[in-house]
Amino acid sequence: MYPSLVLRAPSLAVTHAIASGLAGLARAGDMLLLAGEMGAGKTAFAQGFGRALGVDEPITSPTFTLVHRYDTSGPTLFHADLYRLDRTAEVADLALAEMAEHDGIVLVEWGDVVESSFGDHLLVRLDIDDDDGLDARTVTISPHGARWASRWPLVDSAIRRAIAGSIG
Repeated sequence: MYPSLVLRAPSLAVTHAIASGLAGLARAGDMLLLAGEMGAGKTAFAQGFGRALGVDEPITSPTFTLVHRYDTSGPTLFHADLYRLDRTAEVADLALAEMAEHDGIVLVEWGDVVESSFGDHLLVRLDIDDDDGLDARTVTISPHGARWASRWPLVDSAIRRAIAGSIG
């Protein structure tokens, strides 16, 4: 297993760039679990990820509808929010794995709460960095399973190129 990648995102633009770098490597069947406290930037990450896939409509948190669907020129992006779910069975009822299997990429906010319910996935943890400005975040990315592990050598370089492009 590969070690986690820990990145500093001093601004919203850099958080979006990290998301964009991952979106460039994502493919149909991928599951990304977004973790972090309320206000840590999970939806902001989803916005940067979706924009990089070509989503041109506003990406908002699907807290009440649970799952939003966004069409792209490639795989469909499904954006889920598990914050309001009480039981693991409710997660199974959403059929997120099936969405991914049918030409979709699935981003799951609060997915870490039921991480063991998911097979191969990428865990993206966003933590607020109070010492470095309002939008500063620490982003920790960890592969779980073969799907992302096979691309892991590309992840660091793709993200660093995206970050450099957002700053320069």
